[in-house]
Amino acid sequence: MKWFKKLYDFANSWTGTLIIVLGIIFFVAQAFVIPSGSMIGTMLIGDNLFVKKFAYGTPTPRLPWLEWKVLPDFNDNGHLIEGDRPKRGDIVIFRFPLQDTIHYVKRCVAKEGDEVIYAEEGFYFRPIEGDAYIHERYKGVKTRHFFGKLFVYDPYLSEHSGVHYEKKTMNAFAQMLHYASANQLFMSAHRSAEGEIFFYHKVEKDHFFMMGDNRDNSNDSRFWGSVPYKNVVGKPWFVYFSWDEDYKIRWNRIGKSIETLEDELRDAKAKEAL
Repeated sequence: MKWFKKLYDFANSWTGTLIIVLGIIFFVAQAFVIPSGSMIGTMLIGDNLFVKKFAYGTPTPRLPWLEWKVLPDFNDNGHLIEGDRPKRGDIVIFRFPLQDTIHYVKRCVAKEGDEVIYAEEGFYFRPIEGDAYIHERYKGVKTRHFFGKLFVYDPYLSEHSGVHYEKKTMNAFAQMLHYASANQLFMSAHRSAEGEIFFYHKVEKDHFFMMGDNRDNSNDSRFWGSVPYKNVVGKPWFVYFSWDEDYKIRWNRIGKSIETLEDELRDAKAKEAL
């Protein structure tokens, strides 16, 4: 058992502790704080999360806080070990494409080959699988034609209880019109034969279109573009601490996974509807 004692002594040393902590941060989990209201409904400002770093492969490690790269990007995809890609509906932690030392959290609403539309009434998308998939997968969900193609209206509204629009107090479409007029919007503007303005984008190879669940109050892919796989870090694991703007602890959220919080929100809304 000499090896066990040596391992124990090493783990209790400053060097061993530092290596173990950094190993966990690099490859297993990292703390993340929800700083804005873009995911309100599903996640709240002041939620402190552990991020599952191995959900989509193993990101190339960086020193926390300093954001210094520990190793080169050998595979030129931001990951030491390539893994699964985010799926539609996943909540994803990623590096902001315009400044990769900043982390964002949004929901993946479209992936490679999908087409997305943002119209005055909200978000539409056309999955790469086409019409048959829409009819089979999204029965009962509103659809519309753009460019002669079938698009489905925001299916995440029914799939995830935290997704919502706040058109009375905020209006993302109005903001997009403003940005488009200044040539600062990522999505391209189009006009229908009836004169309706809408915005369009087809998601690039190995990219993901990310949006906040708080549709009208989110700085996301509509404004600055799709997220490449190389910027994907992981997915939320569970809330280890949470407090509100008055520094009151939200005990009812601590220790719960995002999936559990979504289920609780869904049940609460169902009770309200009775």
